Amino acid sequence: MEGTNKTVLTEFILLGLSKYPKLEIFFSVLCMTTYIVILFGNGVIIILSILDSHLHTPMYFFLSNLSFLDICYTSSFVPKMLVNWLSTRKSLSFSGCAAQMSISFAMGTTECLLLAVMAYDRYVAICNPLRYPIVMNRTVYVHLTALCWLIGGLNSLFQTILTMQLPFCGKNVIDHFTCEIVTVMHLACTDISLNELIMLVATVIFTLTPLLLIVVSYFFILSTILKIRSAEGRSKAFSTCSAHLTVVIIFYGSVLLMYMKPKSKASLTTDKLIAMFYGIFTPMLNPIIYSLRNKDVNAAVKKVLSRNLSLWKL
Repeated sequence: MEGTNKTVLTEFILLGLSKYPKLEIFFSVLCMTTYIVILFGNGVIIILSILDSHLHTPMYFFLSNLSFLDICYTSSFVPKMLVNWLSTRKSLSFSGCAAQMSISFAMGTTECLLLAVMAYDRYVAICNPLRYPIVMNRTVYVHLTALCWLIGGLNSLFQTILTMQLPFCGKNVIDHFTCEIVTVMHLACTDISLNELIMLVATVIFTLTPLLLIVVSYFFILSTILKIRSAEGRSKAFSTCSAHLTVVIIFYGSVLLMYMKPKSKASLTTDKLIAMFYGIFTPMLNPIIYSLRNKDVNAAVKKVLSRNLSLWKL
């Protein structure tokens, strides 16, 4: 037992879909294509938000941060996941696992908080339109965004340190695509009840509390929209928050389905596919949802393209 306790873990083995080699080939092509779309779509949103002065508003500032967050999140695990799928040894170093876990957890926490801040932004814009420029001035929305990143980073750092300090006693096989913090925690050869309690408290504070704030914000938003007499006014008011509401439903729907679903060995492959949808396809959908039928984004794209064409002709 003493020799086991002194075992130094240097790497983790990620099983992924190794039991289904044909599925690995299919999903490697699918995920590579999706990752390229994520980089391009979210990159365009960020560039447009910087170049077009008409998009220098709180909503597009939050959106550009959301796009940057999605790029960081997917880049933390997709490239390594693709390499593992196409190689025989599906390993990840101990430090690499810690980094992957820390980045992905930080991005997840930050996104929950950022979506709540975006809901508050929509609440002020619709329920208090006259005070909107004062309430959501540049100093306020920049500080709110910075606070989301800071809290997400600190929470992730704290959870990662607690997890990686656990004794693993040589157990290093993770039946997943990535170093998911809960899965890694359960490899420890010690009592993890305190870690699970801390994780539960953090989940309630940084995941469910933002969801509650979003629900409350949209309750007041819906109440205000229903009081608008003209159908055109109601449609215009609802369209300003429909994209955000769609992203919230997809994001939290995937998270709740993944973590609230009863776990069983028979459904392990299903759980992995749900995790893949949450981790890869949701970041791909965000720029599509926000740019689809969005006049401001479409106008910005045309403006940037026409400007580049003019410079090319010169």
